Amino acid sequence: MAKFAVILPAAGRSSRFKDKSYKKVFAPLANKAVWLHSAERFLSRNDVVQTILVISPEDRGEFTFKFSANIAILGIEVVDGGAERADSVAAALARVKPAADYVCVHDAARPCLTDAWIDEVFAAAEKSGAAIVAVPISGTLKRVGPQRRIQETVSREGLWEAQTPQVFRRQLLLEAYAQRGSAHATDDAQLVEGLGHPVSVVPGSPLNLKITTQEDLRLAEHALKALPKPRMAGPLHPFADNDLWR
Repeated sequence: MAKFAVILPAAGRSSRFKDKSYKKVFAPLANKAVWLHSAERFLSRNDVVQTILVISPEDRGEFTFKFSANIAILGIEVVDGGAERADSVAAALARVKPAADYVCVHDAARPCLTDAWIDEVFAAAEKSGAAIVAVPISGTLKRVGPQRRIQETVSREGLWEAQTPQVFRRQLLLEAYAQRGSAHATDDAQLVEGLGHPVSVVPGSPLNLKITTQEDLRLAEHALKALPKPRMAGPLHPFADNDLWR
């Protein structure tokens, strides 16, 4: 059985979330922090040998105060991130165990995940070496210029919106990051594409939304109710109350 390491980037600034009390990944969602919803889908899997959460160094003290019990019990490693998302993933990638054949990168801010989607993208990555979850674009696309005026209508044919999880053979992802230089990559597949390696796409779902605004948080509450319950590894937050980070 192939072994997977999971990296959960959670070091973003959450500038669009606009909450004075919480960053989006630490905000309470259905009585637990957003990042815990994301992590729990991987913690019960027999094929996952390592889970790494990447946080901002400025959050380290408060995070440790609130979640140290979870980290210890669940065996999650916590790594300080960098200025950009790619810097954060690179910091975690340097800590991935050699026992891991593949590396899965999943946004900690995507809490509405199902076991079936993980199964599918893991299997696709084993076949091709690189696979991501994505959804085809269904709306009409407009390129907008200055003064918010439409410049052109863009064909949506063949266009998909990338999501996470994104899963890669470990050595392939290491090579992609070693050769990234100053490239500003918005996801990990972009770096692997730069090597000329094909990346497979597994159809995802609009329910696999990324928390960006507080409205997204409200939508996620409804999405969680509609999705199958995760396979549980045990209690995720045994000592903290429901009012997380206050």
